[in-house]
Amino acid sequence: MSAQVLPVVIVGAGPAGLTAATLLARHGIECLILERWEGVYPQPRAVHLDGEIRRIMQRLGVGDDFDAISRPALGLRLIDRDMRVLAQFDRDPAGGRNGYPEANLFDQPELEAILRANLKRYPAACLRGNAEVEAVVEETGCVRIDFTDRSTGGTQTVRARYVLGCDGANSLVRGAVGAHMRDLRFEQRWLVVDLATTVELDHWEGVHQICDTTRAATYMRIGKTRYRWEFRLRPGETADDYPDIVRLRPLISPWIGAIAVEDLELVRVAEYTFRAQIADRWREGRLFLLGDAAHLTPPFIGQGMGAGVRDAVNLTWKLAGVLRGELPDSVLDTYEAERKPHARTMIRLAKLTGMTMTNGGEIGNRLRGLIAPHLRRVPGPTRMITSGESPALHRCDLVVAPRLRRGLAGRLIPNDSLVDGRRVDDIIGGRFAIITAIDPTAQDRMLVEQRGGVIVAALPGTDLHHWLRRGRAHAVLVRPDGTVQRRGESVSDLYAALPRFTSGD
Repeated sequence: MSAQVLPVVIVGAGPAGLTAATLLARHGIECLILERWEGVYPQPRAVHLDGEIRRIMQRLGVGDDFDAISRPALGLRLIDRDMRVLAQFDRDPAGGRNGYPEANLFDQPELEAILRANLKRYPAACLRGNAEVEAVVEETGCVRIDFTDRSTGGTQTVRARYVLGCDGANSLVRGAVGAHMRDLRFEQRWLVVDLATTVELDHWEGVHQICDTTRAATYMRIGKTRYRWEFRLRPGETADDYPDIVRLRPLISPWIGAIAVEDLELVRVAEYTFRAQIADRWREGRLFLLGDAAHLTPPFIGQGMGAGVRDAVNLTWKLAGVLRGELPDSVLDTYEAERKPHARTMIRLAKLTGMTMTNGGEIGNRLRGLIAPHLRRVPGPTRMITSGESPALHRCDLVVAPRLRRGLAGRLIPNDSLVDGRRVDDIIGGRFAIITAIDPTAQDRMLVEQRGGVIVAALPGTDLHHWLRRGRAHAVLVRPDGTVQRRGESVSDLYAALPRFTSGD
């Protein structure tokens, strides 16, 4: 690492920080991660990521490793307090529009270990553990980061052109930005239980959601021998009331039946307060907030960790382009403009889902019993649960769309399999791309490639061609993060908007 001013320092080595570091390193950008823990934080936390985030795992180079530690969930069941199924939403474990399963269950420490091991492949990235960041101060032309080596007690200072705050809900970088968390009016206390057993529980292998005001709960299998339960705590209850399997048994008995205590290993039991919050500012000069430092999402739609990974994907290609002099500094203004509304939408959806499943007293329970069995007949809720498509990004300088008819702009392209067996993501590989339904000429291909881009032909009869037609587009310009920037009538129509951009993939 350079002894002078580093291009990027990342504070925090959770999923968002590791994703950002890996993508920057793939673009050839030198970065240092400062993490207060020496190794992976061992406690289980996130357990779900969707098909879009699974695509990102593939791009990071850990797709096969992730598949080895994860299980595709078969969908979602809504269940009443008497364990009767009210509704079931099935998902194809073979995958959907993202090319991979749309619900994946895993253990976060195992994922972080994979991401850390993968990061070692890139000499441009350096992860330093036992580094407690004490101060982040913006100076002329750079940022000063003071930190303590927790193993020796010594203090050190590094400087960077940019700092990414991936340091969680109690973010120090957020304080340096001068940002404050805005409460979106949701707070519930839940008990989170992780168990391990080699005894098969023999339940449907999707997510089970108990819809009940008195004791809402969630159950899912997250590994070959690992299981997760979440129970809403009643007033006055704490995790101390459930210190062992014997005390937990009344809660988990509908799933474990008569399994002996000695066949169950309590991995963790902890109390969490689920909140809905978003920072009022995500950037100050050379400082950026990502992940839980910028937003907190209730877990009901499994989007907490994924939101931070999306932050990293959105910001890193822009930052790499600016640092290499290929993109203007103004593109960094689009990070908050794009990600903040998207994160707010997902937080509100999670909040609404949680309230729908847990609020309303006995009247709410009765209404859920009447309405839930008919939800599959309503296209909106079913598509929201099963499609794997997140909301489109709002209009800004890098999402160009008419005000009255958005079309495909701001949406993530489908990761379809093409005629040669490769997927769209494999061909684009972190570059700007033009997807066209009109057969491109050799001249078109040469001009686009000279700017570091690639053309993808959407041949008639393919899913990609149908996607363009449904979006009423003949061609689209796609950004390195896979988002449609704008539509056009032809390759030449979009060529003028194509910047020179070097891909590290």
